[in-house]
Amino acid sequence: MGYFKTLPGRTKAGIDLFAVTWRVMASSMLILVGVTPAAAQNFPERPIRLVSPFAPGGGNDLVSRTLAQDLSKNLGQSVVVDNRPGATTIIGMELVAKAPADGHTLVMSSSTLAINVTLYPRLPYDVLRDFVPVSLVATTPLILAVHPSQPVTTVAELITLAKARPGEMFFPSAGTGDAPHLAAELFNMTAGVKLMHVPYKGAAIGINDLVAGRLALMFGTSPTTLPHVRSGRLRAIAVTGRTRSAVMPELPTVAESGLNGYEAGSWYGMLAPARTPKAVVARLAAAVSAVVTSNEVREKLKAQGVDVIGNTPEQFNAYIGQEIIKWAKVIQAAGINAGVAH
Repeated sequence: MGYFKTLPGRTKAGIDLFAVTWRVMASSMLILVGVTPAAAQNFPERPIRLVSPFAPGGGNDLVSRTLAQDLSKNLGQSVVVDNRPGATTIIGMELVAKAPADGHTLVMSSSTLAINVTLYPRLPYDVLRDFVPVSLVATTPLILAVHPSQPVTTVAELITLAKARPGEMFFPSAGTGDAPHLAAELFNMTAGVKLMHVPYKGAAIGINDLVAGRLALMFGTSPTTLPHVRSGRLRAIAVTGRTRSAVMPELPTVAESGLNGYEAGSWYGMLAPARTPKAVVARLAAAVSAVVTSNEVREKLKAQGVDVIGNTPEQFNAYIGQEIIKWAKVIQAAGINAGVAH
């Protein structure tokens, strides 16, 4: 974490945007050693632990468990999901950063990985030094949903109501700086409203409070939000992606609802500790790609509003860099400062 200690140009929002951009562009991120194929000949030698740095019941947990079942068959060893929630994913991420670099301990990272680079002035690990990308597993737009008691059915009506009730409409997230939180902050900035953030220790807990009517709305991942929309406990009014969702094509995007240029979402990607042999990373990436592109897994995740990807370590590396820069701009503009992570 030396980089975070010495980086100049610190602002209230965390790290200077110029410095963040420079850091991303300067870093290759792909810290791979042991490039000979022999390194993967005996891999895996024992069960693999896949850390989900979120509480059970959320989108990350669902994707992790869906992937793990078929990944076990592909690799010939059990892949066990280990939920390690807390501190906006930092607890689970630190565990994997310090794990042996042999491919037997992995993490299902999320958009929060890229967000935390700017959100926290200091972390107990360096995102660009202590991990190696394996594969971007899947992406999902968020669903903007309200409690049925809210008198809104469109984004325009929501904006009108929020302007009439500034600071009185609350939304949940799984922690400060996660994708739903940042999506809402981007909405605040774009629409000129003040929706109020309530961080929880897990997405499922926040949704329960929303369903009970204690909150007004949410920007939720498809896997956690769709069941409540389908049951009528929540009313969906838009999706946050660039295009409409295949699973709910009747919902307009936030952008086409009047907020031109608005786009947000969440993603799920596998990382290994730095210095994991390149051959092992390649074996894992190939296994992930094979699993998520199988008809069974693709359809299972599609039903939850999740789009499978399964790309290469190099492609995932570039994607992470783009995400770091994108969300740094939002955090800076919104003035979000989560403080120091321990």
